[in-house]
Amino acid sequence: MNASHPLPVAVEPFGDSAVMVTVPSGDARARRAGITDFRDRLLQRRPYGVTDVVSGLESLLVEFDPLETSPGHIEYAARLLAHLPADAQEEGRRETRHFEIPVIFDEDAGPDLGAVAEEVGIGVPEVIEGICGSSFTIALLAAAMAPMMDGLALPQPVRRRSEPRTDVRAGSIMIAGTNAIIQPFPGPTGWRVVGCTPHAIVDITRAEPVSFAPGDTVRFIPVSRDDAMALDGALLLPTGAGR
Repeated sequence: MNASHPLPVAVEPFGDSAVMVTVPSGDARARRAGITDFRDRLLQRRPYGVTDVVSGLESLLVEFDPLETSPGHIEYAARLLAHLPADAQEEGRRETRHFEIPVIFDEDAGPDLGAVAEEVGIGVPEVIEGICGSSFTIALLAAAMAPMMDGLALPQPVRRRSEPRTDVRAGSIMIAGTNAIIQPFPGPTGWRVVGCTPHAIVDITRAEPVSFAPGDTVRFIPVSRDDAMALDGALLLPTGAGR
């Protein structure tokens, strides 16, 4: 999505205190890039009365206080933001960061590796090679600040499990469709579990509990269990950042 041109957006009421913003396009990548661009614009110049912003892969839910503003005002503000020229939104734009995330790939850490390999018609080593060769971009922070990423490069999209797992460990690397996500805390999931990072990805004791944000890029790096043990669960930080 070229930010030097007006950003086409659709704004629809969503209940009495929210609007849903989408980017009309026949190209899924354009829709996702566009909504990330719009989210940045909105957060840099949050309209009066907006109380929360909830990101989706291809949508943005903008919640507001109906005693302070109205759907019409929020829609008007959204369309103004969408038509900002590129130079009007550069100030304060967050720098994109890159993460190289060590991952253990074995039967215990990645119990769905074999099933994924069978589904896409390649061997387990080729699945791991494909995951580690993929260039991921964080599209949004999902529930519990889990980073959901686009960019999985396997021969075909991966189906979710027909029967969800009830208790997946924190740090699990999971894939579905052409996306990947990291499990911040133990819990259930229907995504395919293919590995596990020894890093913590959320630390609620910090003022900023996560290091990453939409637009950041990620590569997974295979490591042995011995190498993973040496990392001692440190909080995930961008490449080049000190501990």
